[in-house]
Order: sequence, then C-alpha cells, then structure tokens
Amino acid sequence: MQIDMPKKVESIIETLNSHGYEAYAVGGCVRDTILGRTPDDWDITTSARPEEVKKIFGRTVDTGLVHGTVTVMIGKEGFEVTTYRIDGAYEDNRHPLEVTFTPSLTEDLKRRDFTINAMAYNHRDGLIDIFDGIGDLEKKRIRCVGEPLERFQEDALRMLRAVRFSAQLGFSIESGTREGVKLLAPNLKAISAERIQTELVKLIVSDHPEMLREAFATGMTKQFLPEFDSMMETTQNNPHHKYSVGEHVIRSMEYVENIKILRLTMLLHDVGKPMVKTTDEEGIDHFKTHNAVGEKLAGEILRRLKFDNDTIAKVSRLVKWHDYWVQPKYHAVRRAVNKVGEELYPYLLKVQRADALAQSNYQQEEKLRRLDEVEEMYQHIIEEKQCVSLKDLAVTGRDLIQCGMKPGKAIGEELNRLLELVLEEPERNQRDFLLQVMREDLKRDRSN
Repeated sequence: MQIDMPKKVESIIETLNSHGYEAYAVGGCVRDTILGRTPDDWDITTSARPEEVKKIFGRTVDTGLVHGTVTVMIGKEGFEVTTYRIDGAYEDNRHPLEVTFTPSLTEDLKRRDFTINAMAYNHRDGLIDIFDGIGDLEKKRIRCVGEPLERFQEDALRMLRAVRFSAQLGFSIESGTREGVKLLAPNLKAISAERIQTELVKLIVSDHPEMLREAFATGMTKQFLPEFDSMMETTQNNPHHKYSVGEHVIRSMEYVENIKILRLTMLLHDVGKPMVKTTDEEGIDHFKTHNAVGEKLAGEILRRLKFDNDTIAKVSRLVKWHDYWVQPKYHAVRRAVNKVGEELYPYLLKVQRADALAQSNYQQEEKLRRLDEVEEMYQHIIEEKQCVSLKDLAVTGRDLIQCGMKPGKAIGEELNRLLELVLEEPERNQRDFLLQVMREDLKRDRSN
C-alpha cells in the first residue's frame, strides 16, 4: 500500500534512515490518509533517542523530552518526532509514572489506544499493521489494541475518545471495547475537565453528534454531564413533542451546522426541563420557566467543563432566548434583534429552526413558515441597515449634552426612549428629528 506523505515528512524520515535509525509516520495521520481524509498533523516515531534527533536536525524544540518527543522545525512548520517507548504503570488513569525507550516498533505500537491508530508507514517498508487496523477500517469499527480493560485503566480518556472517533468516522464500537467502557466508565472522574471538554466538543461538532447516545448508554455522561442523563430520562407528554428531552436534544443537534456555539446550544437548550417539569390533570407535561433555569444551568455546566467566557456567555444567552418566538412583523423583529443582540440573533434563528424540526408534527409547518417570514424580514432589515441598537442611532449622548441635557442616568434613559421610536419606525432615525424629540421631552420634564 502506497501512502502519500508531505515532502517534509518524507525528508525527516529519510534523514533519520540515512543515519541508521528506523522512522515512520504513525497514528492518526496514517489512518486519515488511508481513509482519504486530510490529517490535522503528521507524527513521526523513530528508534533514535531524543538527543540523537536533536543532533541530526539543526532546528528543534524540546517539546516533551521526558516522553521522548522533539519537534523538528522545517521552515516555519514543526513536526513531532517521538522515540519508540514503553509506558510504565499509570498513576491517575491518565499519565504513566515513567516511560522506557525501546528499539522495538512493535513495543511502541502495543501501547497505543485503538488498532486504527496503531499503524505506521514509510516508503521503504510500506504499511506496518500488526493489529489489523486495516481490517477494522474496512469493518468501520473502533477496537482497542490488546485488552480493552488494560488500555482504559492506563488512560480513562480513551473511553470517551472511542465514542469521539466513532462520531468523527461514522464507525461502530467493537463489542469487547464497548463492554470495557461500561465497566470502567466511572474512571472518567479522574480526567481533567479540560480534556473532557476537548473530546466532547470534537464529538458534538462531528457529522454524527447522535453518538452522544453511546456515551450515555455506556455510563460515561453520568460522570461528566449528569444533566444529560436527566434529560434522557425525562419524558415529554406534550403535543409539541414526540421524544424524551434528551432524544429531542440529540436530534436538534443534527439539524444545525457543526459549529461549536450552535451544537453546544442545542445540547443545553432544554437542560432546565427536568427541573421544572409539571403534569396537569389531563396528563400533559409542561416546562414553564425552563429557559431561565436552563440559562443558569448551562452557565454552570460550561464553567465546570472549563469553557472560555465568550462561549459561556453566548451559549447561555441563546439558551435563555431559544423559545422567544416573535411575530413576523418588522418592528417585532427589530426589537428581537435589539433584545437578543445583533451578533447572536442569526444563531438564534438557526437554533429555533433546529428546535422546531426536532419536535412533533403538531403545528410544525406553522412554526417553520413563521420562521421563514421572520428570517426574510431579518435579511431585509440587515440589507437596509436599519437601526436595531444604540450604536446605530443617529444621535449620541454627546449630542444630547450639547443640546442641554446634563450628563448622568437621564442621558441613557433618553437614548433608549429615542431608540424605541426608531425600532418602531426606522425612517425616524434622523439626527434633526431625534434632537427635536429630545428637546420636547426635556421641555416636558422641566414643566412637570
């Protein structure tokens, strides 16, 4: 089997070979190339020790010498070159206490997580596939190298990575590997929130976010996202719904683009429902205030998983407003853009469409038709550059002060009053007109 490699990777491998060392491209880059995907990066494994790699190549960076990794710089690009190694005992379900360098490629490949990630390649020797990674690629399955319990006890994050790879590649998880996950899922408690976050995001922004069901079914979400388990266990006996809260959430993720903010919002938009569920005399379920409760919960969850403040703010706000449906009237749409925020309103329209598509057929056509009309009006508002916020208002606080208003709280109140006029009738966003209105307001306030 011939695999195309970047010229710089070939050059590094050939240079190491010319000095008497083995060297191969290894892991995900080999897997992705065989699948016709573009690798994110190229990793190289070698029999050369770190100090030998540093001696051979002029420009290197000490990336992780303890674990045998040196980054070789070619131009402005860096390529990680790691010495064959055997991992020692693991102390925390994540990191080996020590590593031992080995001259054996086989020993190095034995320590890797899944068979599809344990293949090595160079042009001289071709594909080295000791654990039948090719067979698993053909069967479209994720299977551990060796004994699953050993692999997962070494590094508990591998369990979540199994589901993440299945989501990214559209593969199933081999039965023995899946059973290992179910047995050891509680070990995920030892993994840092940052690492969980990275895998969760990769999973939900993949082409198969529905694989989150596997993380639930194998007991993993219970360890880091118990609120999702509550959603999966909360039924919705309501004309607008035909799935549990969790199933609705999963299906809604499939209806938005694989953008982090959108997928996270769909994951969490109904997270407040289990806490506020009530059932009336006729057996119909209701979820009043779930938006407000969900906004608070979403923020807590995202902070717990160490997301950045910008993501937390945007997702929480979208969760808050996801049920804010406006009438298809221009003034109502302008007010909605002002209330939700100009940056987030386009996202909200996508969130609401996905939400509606993942519900029952009850009134679904009407909801989607109304959304179509609102989107059309929104596009017109944007194209016309109509004023939807104070920054687009034809007057500023400085204008009001120059016309006689005293600096202070009253300035903000007056600007908002003028904005209300413009949101109702955008043609009124004229400086002279607004200043005249302000003078009349000022005269009236003084007379009172």
